[in-house]
Amino acid sequence: MPALCRDCLETFENGRRCPACRSPRVTSHPELYDLSIAHMDCDAFYASVEKRDNPEIRDKPVIIGGGRRGVVSTACYIARIKGVRSAMPMFQALKLCPEAVVVRGRMETYVEVSKQIRAMMEEMTPAIEPLSLDEAFLDLTGTARAHGKPPAAMLARLVKRMRQEIGITGSIGLSHNKFLAKIASDLDKPRGFSVIGAAETLAFLSDKS
Repeated sequence: MPALCRDCLETFENGRRCPACRSPRVTSHPELYDLSIAHMDCDAFYASVEKRDNPEIRDKPVIIGGGRRGVVSTACYIARIKGVRSAMPMFQALKLCPEAVVVRGRMETYVEVSKQIRAMMEEMTPAIEPLSLDEAFLDLTGTARAHGKPPAAMLARLVKRMRQEIGITGSIGLSHNKFLAKIASDLDKPRGFSVIGAAETLAFLSDKS
């Protein structure tokens, strides 16, 4: 079965660990190299930018929003584990996670980081459909010949570059249509890479009906 290491980008056949770097962060699927419709979603984007820019809060629960009378814009995964959710009243969020660090959003900064990520995606394909600052569909059909590697490998390289060069992590969903690619990107967050092929399509559509 085709397999891809998300850490060193090695491609190989079969195995739960990468034969090159021994990483367990391996994505394998019978259709891994045949699918070309992807959804990339940054992981807790606003909170991740704030943690990147302020190392003192990197390991703390972070909530993006206004004062106690406002609502939560978003929250990092540590805060989400405590039950904090977007659009939740801030006072309720702080009851669930009183140790959280509340940060006012910096939209200009988020827009700039989003532009940097978009530029990386444009190196792969012009067929990009942004959904918001932190997520987009990518159609990589026909790009394997130009780049010398299948779409799956290009996507793994994208999120690796995002982490190394921008300091933001993302999750990838790969499928044969946008609907399923978006579902796939949410299956293994954060830093996930999930595939929904033809064999699983009926099961996923049945679950959503």
